[in-house]
Amino acid sequence: MSDVLPRNVGGRDRQLRFVAGTLLIVLGVAALVAGTGLGGTLAVMLAAGGAALLFNAVTQRCLMNRLLGIDTCGENC
Repeated sequence: MSDVLPRNVGGRDRQLRFVAGTLLIVLGVAALVAGTGLGGTLAVMLAAGGAALLFNAVTQRCLMNRLLGIDTCGENC
């Protein structure tokens, strides 16, 4: 995988993705369980977005960063 998409997520960016991803998953699941006025589709979208952010944080790879030429990893990855 490192040949196709090198690591480009690190430092504070990675930490924020962990926090934001976890928060979005919790909000999405809570909205589904509580049956709030958000609607099922929006709740699932929140949880899916959170899962994507957590995946980026764990793998330290983000396709959007790659396309935009952003590298927050530096030499520490």
